[in-house]
Amino acid sequence: MVPDFVERSLYEAALARSRDKLGEPPASLRLEPLDEGRCLQTLHIGSYDDEGPTLARLHNEIMPAKGVTFAGPHHEIYLSDPRKTPSEKLKTILRQPVRSAG
Repeated sequence: MVPDFVERSLYEAALARSRDKLGEPPASLRLEPLDEGRCLQTLHIGSYDDEGPTLARLHNEIMPAKGVTFAGPHHEIYLSDPRKTPSEKLKTILRQPVRSAG
């Protein structure tokens, strides 16, 4: 996820700089638009391994209460650097695209 002002040329330049330092990037790294539409999101604080109950509440309680259902897979936006942040203090936005259930 990058801001709208990041164009392909800036992306390619960043890849080249990081390639020199870190080697070849993973094949899953890509720059493409994301138009997910309407979403629900929540902030999870804690270990990535402990996200399950937070997602379960979003999916099983909040979505039905709002009258919405899935409009695609959830994704995660990592706000913390796991190399520098204790796992119990990691911050992650859990974002679920939704559509009207009816």
